[in-house]
This record gives sequence, C-alpha cells and structure tokens, in this order.
Amino acid sequence: MAQQEPNLDEVVLGQEVGGARVITLNRPRQLNGISDRVVYLLAQFLEKWEKDEDAKLVIFKGAGRAFSAGGDLKMFYEGKSDDSCLEVVYRMYWLCYHIHTYKKTTVSLVNGVVMGGGAAMVAPLKFAVVTEKTVFATPEASVGLHTDCSFSYIHSRLPGYLGEYLALTGARLNAKEMISAGLATHFVPSEKLEELEKRLLNMNTSDESAVRAVIEEFSTDVQPDEESILNKLPTINKCFSAETVEDIIKAFESEASVDGNQWIAPVLKGMRRSSPTALKITLRSIREGRNQSLPECLKKEFRLTMNILRSVISGDVYEGIRALSIDKDNAPKWNPATLEDVKNEDIDRVFQPFSSEQELHVPSDDSNRWSGKYEDTSYAKLSQ
Repeated sequence: MAQQEPNLDEVVLGQEVGGARVITLNRPRQLNGISDRVVYLLAQFLEKWEKDEDAKLVIFKGAGRAFSAGGDLKMFYEGKSDDSCLEVVYRMYWLCYHIHTYKKTTVSLVNGVVMGGGAAMVAPLKFAVVTEKTVFATPEASVGLHTDCSFSYIHSRLPGYLGEYLALTGARLNAKEMISAGLATHFVPSEKLEELEKRLLNMNTSDESAVRAVIEEFSTDVQPDEESILNKLPTINKCFSAETVEDIIKAFESEASVDGNQWIAPVLKGMRRSSPTALKITLRSIREGRNQSLPECLKKEFRLTMNILRSVISGDVYEGIRALSIDKDNAPKWNPATLEDVKNEDIDRVFQPFSSEQELHVPSDDSNRWSGKYEDTSYAKLSQ
C-alpha cells in the first residue's frame, strides 16, 4: 500500500505505510492534550485498522516534546455549567477499553511527558518504548479529579502499594522507573528512536516476537537509580497500605523522621496541597480496582468523573483547574478544606451506580466488540 499523506493540521494524524499504521497526537503546543476531537479521531482510526486485514502493526507517538500531558483541563473548565464534557468522557473511557483489548500488535514511542489519560495509550500496549526524556505521572488528585482512564485498574496491579502512592502523590517516574514498575517495556535512547520507527514501518508483520526482536536491537537494559522511589517500596507499602488517607499521611509523617527518609517531606507537602475530596475518592477507587475487572473499573471511573464534573459533592475540580491553568496562582481553596471535613456518605454518593441506560457501555464479548458507542446511548438521544 502506498503511503497516505495525512492532513497535517488535524489534531490526530493517521498514517498508513505498508502493514504499519501510525497514530500521531498532533497538538504540540498543548503538549498533545486530549480534546473531544482527539478522542473521536483515535476511535475512528483504531476501529478502522482493527478491521483492516492489511494492518499488522499500530504505532502511537506524539508530535513535539510531549507524548501527551493528558486531558485538556481548560475544556473541562469551559464546560462546567453544563454536561458538555459528558460526550468526551464517555468516548475516552469506551476507547480505553478498546486500547487495552486491541487485536493488533501495538507499540508506543514515548519521548517526553506522558500523564493521565495520555498514559492510557502507553501502559496497556504490548510494547511501550520510553527514552531518557520520558516523564510519567498521574496527578489528577492535585486538581480535584481522580486517577482515571483505566488507571484504577492499572495502578491497583502495580507492585505492592505503588499504585496508591502514584495516585495520591502525583509522583513522577522516569523511564527506568516505568520499566521497573511494569508501565513500559523497553528503554531506547532518544537519538535512536527515529531509526527504530523506520525499522518498524518496514516490517509488515504482526508477529510479536519479530517486533520485540527489532525493538531489542535498539533498546538498553536499565535499572532504577539508587535513589529511585522504586527502591523505597518497603516504606511505601508500610504507609500506603493503610485504610484511609488520614492513616496513610499519619504513617508517612512517622516515617519522615527516620534517618534517610528526607525524600518524604516534599511528597507530604504535595499531598497536603491536593483536594481532600479527590484524595479520598482516588484512594477508594484504586482499592476497589484491586478486585474489579477492566470493564468494572471503567464504568466506576465514568460515574466518578461525571459526578465530579457535575459538582455533586464538591466543586473542587473547577477550583483546581482555575488555580493551575486559568489564574495560575497555584493556590486552590478546597471545599471541604480538610480530610476530616469530607463526609464518608458524600464519598459513597459519587460511587453509586447510574441507571443501566446511563452507565458506560463496554462490549460484553468480541461479537459486538465495537458496540456501545456514544452515538447509540441515551445521552446522545437526549442531546439531539
């Protein structure tokens, strides 16, 4: 098949080269933030290529200095007075299911920032290639959101209680740490990434062993640095296995006084600046995720996000986005202001199931694999 030239102004570029298919997130000025148009186009390409017998390999990459910094926060802020963001949230979580279960061989080339929803196009893939420029984080609680886009499923399956730690602190991992934690598969120096991509484009095979062999020609075995958080898992497990956020912070404070634990104080400072409501929602979501399937996690995350965006128990998400992205004063005023003031019954409310027709609909089996689209929901019918 001849190479097809994409529309270079589009926010997602879809390229077909032989048996390879390439998705390029193309909002470099916005660090490839995920907008409604981005999600729509991603789903279009992925469905088309999964059904295309000539498509053997799908590659994900980002234009510019980021892979993707995650959801477009200003989009959420601008939709705060109505349910205008419901469609993009539904489409994104529905898409996350299909990325996790995609039928073609997938490779992500991650050369820069990858956060939140952007990482949902990295961690679930068969091959996730990272470089010395890669930085990963799930910082949603710091802006009043929760760890979403399937990360209540992913984080709850990381070693020990690392998932709770990453979700509650928004801590960043480098490429070596991502590989050690199981969030990426291969480290390739950034100067070799272009040559690796060329080799992958010329492969014309879906054979995972062959793809792995090519990546390993370019990859280097790496281990986390001595000071890495991955080498502090015993302390993390001791603290972040506690039942409540309050107990986690109390245990973490206690450990901070132990010699060699100077790294804890700045982490604690960051946690205390996060939304108390978001921290409690996030912890419960990760904990539930340990015993939930991928569809159950995504359905739960959809409820949580919509209840948060609808300010059912708190408007913290809009205060958090205001402080970070609108006024940029980095001084959010959370309501409630303390963990002790967050009521358990309020947290219970945002976890309550929706009616069956209002839930996220993910396929029950492969025979109707691409069903459940937003267009077919009661939400779409109501908006017509």
